Amino acid sequence: MKILLTGGTGFIGSQLINEFIRHEFQCYIVTRNIRTSSNPFITYINWDQLTSNSFSESIDVVINLAGESINSGRWTKQLKDKILQSRIKSTNILITWFERQAHRPNLFINASAIGFYGTSGSITFNEDDKPISNDFLATTVREWETVARKAEELGIRTILARFGLVLGLNGGALPKMILPYKLFIGGPIGKGTQWISWIHEKDVVGLILHSIKNTEIRGPINLVSPNPVTMNEFSRNLSAALHRPNRLKVPNFALQLLLGEMSMLVLEGQKVMPSKAIQTNYNFQFPTLKEALLLTLN
Repeated sequence: MKILLTGGTGFIGSQLINEFIRHEFQCYIVTRNIRTSSNPFITYINWDQLTSNSFSESIDVVINLAGESINSGRWTKQLKDKILQSRIKSTNILITWFERQAHRPNLFINASAIGFYGTSGSITFNEDDKPISNDFLATTVREWETVARKAEELGIRTILARFGLVLGLNGGALPKMILPYKLFIGGPIGKGTQWISWIHEKDVVGLILHSIKNTEIRGPINLVSPNPVTMNEFSRNLSAALHRPNRLKVPNFALQLLLGEMSMLVLEGQKVMPSKAIQTNYNFQFPTLKEALLLTLN
């Protein structure tokens, strides 16, 4: 199988690459600059090769993980525009490349986020639900998915992989959440009753492989565990896994002063279920938070 990835050197992308190599898939990784690899299963190409259509290898699956991190800093107007435009631009480049190919990919997986749904303390969301919010993250995801869905019009099976909070030590939010506990100043953030829809990094890789193999999966799929938890539950489990106290609560106003609008990522919750994963019989390796944290941190 031949797979083209954007964002292949990032937190999720690098783990996908390792798994694909294990399966002996040929990986083409799109980067800003020309690079070489001694691994026979990895070929680096750059964005110019896509925009100029000089890269014309017949590809089976395209996975788009490119985009400015939403955790890059305080959400200024400039950064918010960069977060949105980086996603729109990379996805548009891929759509244009698809249009020019004599043999188009069978599958396009576009990264997305459960931020699509908006926040709620009482609603449980699944893939069939419409968004209930017009906040920055929800609007960004909707605009991004609108561009990605153009691949469907070209006859390409298209999956919108809506990521929850990914647990891993090499990236994402977990290393930042661990630090206060290591300094003995850990505790729940905000009111504590907000929902956290999380997933272990190994299940992210597993679900993407599952989606590649299972041709009935298309459209949005929530990459989250079947067991979301409240912030209070998350904090207790993190404290236990690290063998550190869970005493100091971080009030809403302190985080809002520090992070501004970006504080909504942790202060406002979403209870999201992986309905498609369950319906298509995906077997979660880490369905509960306790075992996910114990494996990751010990």
